[in-house]
Amino acid sequence: MKKPPGATENAVEILRRRHYSRPERRKELEAERRNAEISRELYTLRIQAGWTQRELARRVGTTPSVISRLEDEGYEGHSLTLLRRVAHALGMSIKVEFVPEEDRDLQPA
Repeated sequence: MKKPPGATENAVEILRRRHYSRPERRKELEAERRNAEISRELYTLRIQAGWTQRELARRVGTTPSVISRLEDEGYEGHSLTLLRRVAHALGMSIKVEFVPEEDRDLQPA
């Protein structure tokens, strides 16, 4: 049986077409990727410092459960103030960068 033009058997491609071809779904995916990136970076920096979550929490002045939430890739409540405190405890600073969003009308409201 011949496949129609543009048809695919690639599961990843099928999922992409079904769920992430709409602009609003792509934006959601990008937001989740950014959250996951922040969480992975925090985890990596803590491990490189040789600290447990409890040790980092002590140095930041918070609880281990807060550090655990920050390192959870699904967490969406990253506060810039708390991230600055964590960075300071790790001997670092934070750099915030504004970049244009894709598929967004930037006309004034």
